[in-house]
Amino acid sequence: MTTPLKTRVVIADDHTIVRRGLHSLLAGEPDFEIVGQARDGVEAVQQVLETEADLAVLDISMPRKTGLAAAREINQRRPDTRVLMLSMHDNEQYFFEALRAGASGYVLKSAADRDLVEACRSTMRGEPVIFGGAVEALVRDYLDRVRRGEDAREDPLTPRELEVVKLIAEAYTNEQIAEQLVISPKTVERHRANILDKLAMRDRVELTRYAIRRGLIEP
Repeated sequence: MTTPLKTRVVIADDHTIVRRGLHSLLAGEPDFEIVGQARDGVEAVQQVLETEADLAVLDISMPRKTGLAAAREINQRRPDTRVLMLSMHDNEQYFFEALRAGASGYVLKSAADRDLVEACRSTMRGEPVIFGGAVEALVRDYLDRVRRGEDAREDPLTPRELEVVKLIAEAYTNEQIAEQLVISPKTVERHRANILDKLAMRDRVELTRYAIRRGLIEP
């Protein structure tokens, strides 16, 4: 894909002050045009499709649909749009999940004021993006986990099951989850049973703790 003279950008983050900060960073650059802002993953996908954005900058943890889920949907429905994941999590599992979801890069929020503009430009050039602060944090996290003897296997849950866990943790009912994901309540019940079985958990309280640990929701 040829880099456009002016990159059309959608920004998605559930915190208004963060969206404003990202908008300020990118709108001041001559090669970027902010064409949409979203408060959650559902809105982010809609904005990308409606504006035909060239680039989506997505927070990894958002209501209704996570940045990871939004990235997967954008990648499927509009593959020409590049995705850059913005995260507060300096955790190698999130980084690799972002890449599997179709993101071209990963920038830590703590370094966004320094790295975001160049990360966006690199993403639009088709270059994999992981900037200095994130590199150091991910390597440190990986080495710490190795020292603790932790198993670095992939999460046992499917992307759809992770969406269900997120909504359960946000106190949605089966009927509400079914409506959000456009599936039947019986399918939601089946997903819930499979999730509890895979994670060896018993109830919503344990699933909520799991969702917080995974960064699907904020504590």
